[in-house]
Amino acid sequence: MPLPLAPLLPLALRLGAVASAGYAVTRLIRARTHPGRTDQRVEDALDDMGEGLSVHQPEDRAADGMTQTNASARMVRVIRIGGRTFSVDAAFIARFRIAKGD
Repeated sequence: MPLPLAPLLPLALRLGAVASAGYAVTRLIRARTHPGRTDQRVEDALDDMGEGLSVHQPEDRAADGMTQTNASARMVRVIRIGGRTFSVDAAFIARFRIAKGD
């Protein structure tokens, strides 16, 4: 007795379309990203930061119509979930610079 495969055809086509779309998105994301790098100087600067948020505009950087704002933040927490302990250390340093063009 032959196995009726015709009722499975719409499901197979939908799954194939979803798989193809997922593959295309994955290829697109990989093509547009770069592997990045780890700079030990930056790692040390992030480790030396104090906890909390800091925003300031350094006076020595404001010259010739240029302004600069620096921001940094760090959060260190220990979270316990279901008997497991997780240590979270999140830090960032940002610079926003505006200069007048010619």
